[in-house]
Amino acid sequence: MELAWYALLGLFFAAYLVLGGYDYGVALLLARHATTAGATTPGATTVGGTTGRRAALTAVGPFFLGNEVWLVASVGILFGAFPTLEGELLSGFYPVVLGALTGVVLVTAGVQLRGRAGGEAARAGWDRLVVAGGVLAALGWGALLGGLLQGVPRAADGHVAGVGHVVTPFVAAAGLTLLALVAVHGATFLTLRLPAGDTTAYARLARGLVPAALTAVAAATVLGLLSDRVRAAVARPAIAVLLPLALVAALLVARAALRRGRAGVAFVATAAALALPAPLVGAALWPRVLVSTTDPATSLTVAEAAASRPTLALLGWLVLPLVPALLGFQAMCWWVFRGRIDGRAPVYW
Repeated sequence: MELAWYALLGLFFAAYLVLGGYDYGVALLLARHATTAGATTPGATTVGGTTGRRAALTAVGPFFLGNEVWLVASVGILFGAFPTLEGELLSGFYPVVLGALTGVVLVTAGVQLRGRAGGEAARAGWDRLVVAGGVLAALGWGALLGGLLQGVPRAADGHVAGVGHVVTPFVAAAGLTLLALVAVHGATFLTLRLPAGDTTAYARLARGLVPAALTAVAAATVLGLLSDRVRAAVARPAIAVLLPLALVAALLVARAALRRGRAGVAFVATAAALALPAPLVGAALWPRVLVSTTDPATSLTVAEAAASRPTLALLGWLVLPLVPALLGFQAMCWWVFRGRIDGRAPVYW
């Protein structure tokens, strides 16, 4: 039963990274200012100009708040099914978790409040907050996954000692890798959603970001191989090696698809790149979830982190209708708002 809940936690968090990932990727792209999109189309928007920013936010608008539901669901499973793990994550990783949640709040609030700003200067200020939020969210969640894969200094009393373990080259590389993946995902999403005449620059931008993402993946892989803590924490090296290989393959597929103008295939590939880290990190550590770098005997296993079986059974009756409802809601949103936006699309922000 613990394995089923652990897998469900990984599924929900992976779904959040995929769906929230293009929210944060679009947020990052608001930082661009003078790149023309769709130069051959009269009245084309700009990637970073006022019209381009409004178009980008309109493209993501129907999905924006619904995507955050997956984060709420993940946190709910963590609190209910893995209370011990929840406590140790919040205490042992609170700088990166706080940074990630601050980023989520900044993006959510900034996107909704920018439309109420009194002028262009005020709206530009909100846009800068949205960009900062996207950066914080991506870096924070990437650093959390990297920190889990690296292990933590768990003392004999069962608590993680300090937060110095989140300030390492590998954790920083993991955060930058997720940031690069999110940027590629956001640009690919806009290539899929904006009018065909306005996507040339976004497709070119997405292709240009792929080498940066590949470099980040390579750097994180090398630092992981050189890290004694990462090598000691990983229980299944084959799965750990599969992660960077899968990321590289997904990014290469996305770049090839973008070059051929197949935005749908590219979006599936970048979505796979963001979906894979969470389950593969969990599988590489299994049966442990928090690996102690000071004393392996104090490592926390999934079974030890889970709530009692009666509690898990009770939660199961609550979650049973929740999963199809979430999946159905997401499928409905994508079906109703499928295709590219046009002049008839409602302006959300």
